[in-house]
Amino acid sequence: MKSLVKAALLGLLLFGSAHAVTVDQVKTFTLENGMKIMVIEDNSIPNANMYLFWKAGSRNEAPGITGLSHFFEHMMFNGSKNYGPKMFDRTMEAAGGANNAYTTPDLTVYTNWFPAEAMETIFKLEADRIQYLEIDPEVVESERGVVTSERSTGLENSNFRALYYQVMGTAFLAHPYSWPVIGHESDIAAWSLQDLKDFHKTYYAPNNAVVVIAGAVTEAQVRELAKKYFEPIPAQAPPKEVRTVEPLQQGERSVYVHKPSVSLPWVMLAYHVPATKHKDFYALDLLQTILTQGNSSRLHQGIVEKQTAVQVDGYLPNSLDPSVYSLIGIAAPGVEPTALRDAMISEVNRVSAQGVTTEELEKAKNMKLMEFYQAMSTINGKSNTVGSYELYFGDYKKLFEAPERYSEVTIEDIQRVAQVYLKKSNRTVGILSSKEDKD
Repeated sequence: MKSLVKAALLGLLLFGSAHAVTVDQVKTFTLENGMKIMVIEDNSIPNANMYLFWKAGSRNEAPGITGLSHFFEHMMFNGSKNYGPKMFDRTMEAAGGANNAYTTPDLTVYTNWFPAEAMETIFKLEADRIQYLEIDPEVVESERGVVTSERSTGLENSNFRALYYQVMGTAFLAHPYSWPVIGHESDIAAWSLQDLKDFHKTYYAPNNAVVVIAGAVTEAQVRELAKKYFEPIPAQAPPKEVRTVEPLQQGERSVYVHKPSVSLPWVMLAYHVPATKHKDFYALDLLQTILTQGNSSRLHQGIVEKQTAVQVDGYLPNSLDPSVYSLIGIAAPGVEPTALRDAMISEVNRVSAQGVTTEELEKAKNMKLMEFYQAMSTINGKSNTVGSYELYFGDYKKLFEAPERYSEVTIEDIQRVAQVYLKKSNRTVGILSSKEDKD
C-alpha cells in the first residue's frame, strides 16, 4: 500500500498533468542587488503572473510599530514617482491585468495576473513603487483611517478573529506572533512618517524579496526585463533577524472572550508546534487532515455527528518560526462551551493514546496528493506554491520532495507528534461566548 501511495503521489504531482512542473523547469537567477527571480515557463494559456514575496510580516515589527507590514499592503497602491494615486490599478487594468495582495505574520505578497505581452508594463509598475513609493502625509492619514476601520469591523464581524487574536496573545508571551497582523489600535494611531519611510526602505529592498513569474514567458525575456527594471534598484542593509524565541510553555493557559453578539459559543485549542521547515511538519499536516478534514475526520465523527458542535476545523499555518496548531469548534445549540472543549480534548487525547488506523493515514495522504495536483495544475498555483516552499521550507526544491516525505509518514509518527505537541501543558484554550464568564 505504501509503495502504491508513494508512486501515485510522485506520478500525479510531477507527471499527471500536461501542465505540471518538474524541478528542472524552475529556472532561477539572482540580480546583482540580491533580488532572487524564479521563472516557470507554461504556455497552456497566453497569460502570466508575477508573485512578489517580501520578507516583511508582523513578526518583523516591534511594539509601537505593529501593523506596518499590513499597512504597506495599502500604501503600495497609492502612488509612486511615475504613477500617481490609483494609477497602478488603472494602468494594469488597461493592459488587461489584475492584482491582489496579502499579509501574513511572516510575509507580504503581491500578486499580478496579466496577458503575457503586458509583462514589461508590470515590471515598470512594480519597479516604480519599489524604488519610488510616495509616502504622502494626506494619503497616510486617509489609509490610517481605512485600516483602523478595517480592524474594528473585522473584530466585530468575525468571531474567528475576535477569538484567534486573544488566543495568540495568550499562547505567545514573547514572540511577535503574539500580536495581530493588522496591528494594535494604539500603534496604528501613532505611526510616524519616519516609521513608514524606514520600514519601506528596509523591507522593500530588492535583497529582501523573492519574485516568481509563471506563464507564457521565457527565462530570457524575464531576465532581460528584470535586469532593466529591477536590477538598478539599490540593495539595502539586510533587516535585523528576529531573535526572540518563545519560551517553552509549561502549563495550560486559558482565555475567555465575551462578545454579546455571538449566537453560539466558539472553542479554540492552540498547541505550540515547530516552524514549517521542521521534519515533523509532514506528520503534523497529516494529523491535521485526519482530525478535521472531511466528514470522516475524527472531530467531525466524534463531535459534529454527535451534535456537540455544528462545525469543526483546524488551522496549521506555514510559519518561519514555531507557531501554533489550532482546532476550532462551534457549539451546537444548547451545548455549553466547556462541554465542547472537553469533547475536543477527548478526541485529541484518543489519538495520543490509541493512534490512528492505516486506512485513516492512507486517506489523508491521498487528500494531500490531490491538493498538490490542484495547486500545481495552474500558473497561479505554481507561483504561489513554488514561492512558498522557497521561503517557508528554505528551498523551492523541497516541493518536489514533499510527496515522498508525506508517503514516509507512519502511523507511529502520527501518534508520536500527537503525544509530543498535542498535550495539556502545551495547550492554550480559548472560549468565545455571549455569556459573562462566572467562574
